[in-house]
Amino acid sequence: MTKNQWPVPVPVLPVDVHPALSATAVAAARAYQEARQLHTRRELREEVGQGADGTPTMRVDAIVEGAIAEAAKRAGVNLLSEEAGFLDHGSAVTLCVDPVDGSANAALGVPLSCFAGAVVVDDQPVEALTVWFDTGRSWWARAGQSTPFRTSGRTTLAGASICLMRPKRGTEEAWARVAGVADRIRVLCTSCLETMLVAEGSVDAFADVGSDTHRLMDLIAALVTVPAAGGVLLDLHGRPLTFDLDLSRRWSGIAAATPELGDELIATVLG
Repeated sequence: MTKNQWPVPVPVLPVDVHPALSATAVAAARAYQEARQLHTRRELREEVGQGADGTPTMRVDAIVEGAIAEAAKRAGVNLLSEEAGFLDHGSAVTLCVDPVDGSANAALGVPLSCFAGAVVVDDQPVEALTVWFDTGRSWWARAGQSTPFRTSGRTTLAGASICLMRPKRGTEEAWARVAGVADRIRVLCTSCLETMLVAEGSVDAFADVGSDTHRLMDLIAALVTVPAAGGVLLDLHGRPLTFDLDLSRRWSGIAAATPELGDELIATVLG
């Protein structure tokens, strides 16, 4: 398989981003650019290890996370990441990051993958940043402060545009129930990016219809950003998303433009 020759742009970041969060996002984009130049698609997709979260590590994940780990160390902050786990640098500040969300997309050159991270002080997420690798576009938010982008404000599932995770075994009927009511369904295979599309109003909601796929780093940026944009981030079974070093924990994340739409999505999934 050939290499992906398209360049990865330098992220476009607001000036107020936490320095450590900015540094790790820029390091991630640079590392992904170099990875695409040096490796074929097949090489980037190759599984090279087992992550701290218990899932296989693709070469593209390992390369990008390595650059992020170095940037976090230079910045003097702790890092919690899906491959390396918790790297303690003796700081009250921890960056909780998903180095490459949409790893399979990133490896194969499908331009739908991103860096997502949050600044956690003690155990509270206070700031979040998501960077779309292939465009350099970014979404940034601080907890408790509104953003310049807003959700669509849609309150009903009928007529809605929804992003869903691909149907997995045991979720097919719930998936079909949502698809049968919504107007449009998209499957982009990058939860972090899809939740940002909810935050900016490009789609009305994103949902995992019950597979309990998401780890903390898959949702923590959305936990800050989606509410700041006027929406909600929920779990299908009402479990709170809290900062924890235990990477075995999983959630079924739902991001919605409004609480009403989130509640209807949950009711529809549960049948």
